Amino acid sequence: MFCANLSKKCISRNIRCNNLISQRAFSLTSKVLNTKTTDFIDGIAPYTVTTYSRPDIVFEKGQGSYMWDLEGNKYLDFTAGIAVTALGHSHPEIAKIMFEQANTLVHSSNLYHNLWTGELSKQLVKATKETGGMFNASRVFLGNSGTEANEAALKFARKYGKSIDEKKTKFITFETSFHGRSLGSLSVTPNPKYQKPFSPLIAGVSVAKPNDIKSVEALIDQDTCGVIIEPVQGEGGVRPMDTKFLIELKKLCQENKALLIYDEIQCGLGRSGNLWSHSKLPKEAHPDILTMAKALGNGFPISATMITEQVESVLKVGDHGTTYGGNPLGARIGTYVLSKIANKEFLDSVQRKSELFKIKLNELKEKFPSKINEVRGEGLLLGLEFTEDPSPVVKKALENKLLIITAGGNVIRFVPALNISDDTIIEGLKILEKSLEEIFSK
Repeated sequence: MFCANLSKKCISRNIRCNNLISQRAFSLTSKVLNTKTTDFIDGIAPYTVTTYSRPDIVFEKGQGSYMWDLEGNKYLDFTAGIAVTALGHSHPEIAKIMFEQANTLVHSSNLYHNLWTGELSKQLVKATKETGGMFNASRVFLGNSGTEANEAALKFARKYGKSIDEKKTKFITFETSFHGRSLGSLSVTPNPKYQKPFSPLIAGVSVAKPNDIKSVEALIDQDTCGVIIEPVQGEGGVRPMDTKFLIELKKLCQENKALLIYDEIQCGLGRSGNLWSHSKLPKEAHPDILTMAKALGNGFPISATMITEQVESVLKVGDHGTTYGGNPLGARIGTYVLSKIANKEFLDSVQRKSELFKIKLNELKEKFPSKINEVRGEGLLLGLEFTEDPSPVVKKALENKLLIITAGGNVIRFVPALNISDDTIIEGLKILEKSLEEIFSK
């Protein structure tokens, strides 16, 4: 009877039965699988486009660094929605702002001014300069998502390049980077898993090696309009770029009249322990274009692309636009989030929590020396590199009610809320230790 029921569910979800059994094996052992959860999932599965492979858990609510599923199970969240809810789930002040603004004005389009689009743009430029970032930041374009921010950056760089020479249209990106899934952003995300199904992509993109300036020298020329890089690669395995490399990269860009684009969608907005990952760098390594999203809305969709006046000088009315980007609701939320994250005491607390995290993670490395290679990262964007695929650890942690995610290169990525408490960090890492013991003691 059980297999018969599974077969019926396979038909309703339009997937093979063996896949369903495999996907649900963990859920069965953790007693998550039951009528309420599976009925809900099976009811919506026929209507949702295939994207992610998800466990059979349906989250219903969140508060701070915790979430609860339909069955009332409580989970400690070290993912923050993939580095999004920087101030935690269901932040009371953000909820209040959303309520007030939703009852005032949600959307008016960019055909008209509103009270918050310009305000957020101004505060982003001001906070960036005050905290040591992008010294010549000038203007901001607001969008709705990270990939939109990067699409804008690519368009601006190409327009800038063509203002010099019509042939100046090429880009350089880096191995193991991730910049988005729309066609332009995907074209500078050199991962065959993402690119192959949608090729051919945008032409004129070359791929260099991170932290290898000679690989860039071999590719860059007078036809290069832009170089896009994450100062700390997130999905690529939590890999920080060297300061010397970024200084030399900016110099190469200047010599070839190409724009340097920093994608700080994941590593920016306090995640590194500074407002921007590049804030600690000398101005000789600062970007010409800076992209951001994720934490800016704490879960509400908003993004931004910051440019210099040099880039602004080639843009004209109609070159780029958005209907919904920079709406009053999102911009007001972003203004509040920025005011909290850009605070020096807040950023200092992120660095202190980072040290606590690193101490505890290094203790785990010492306890499991044959399984864990390295602890790396900045701020609360940290990676634990394993000697083998860490997916079983992620699944076991989920069974023990801890949410963690992987990154490239056998890495588990930790991106909790930036205001997570010390006690919650320790609580989560104890669950991780228990999960490691259960996996590696077999």
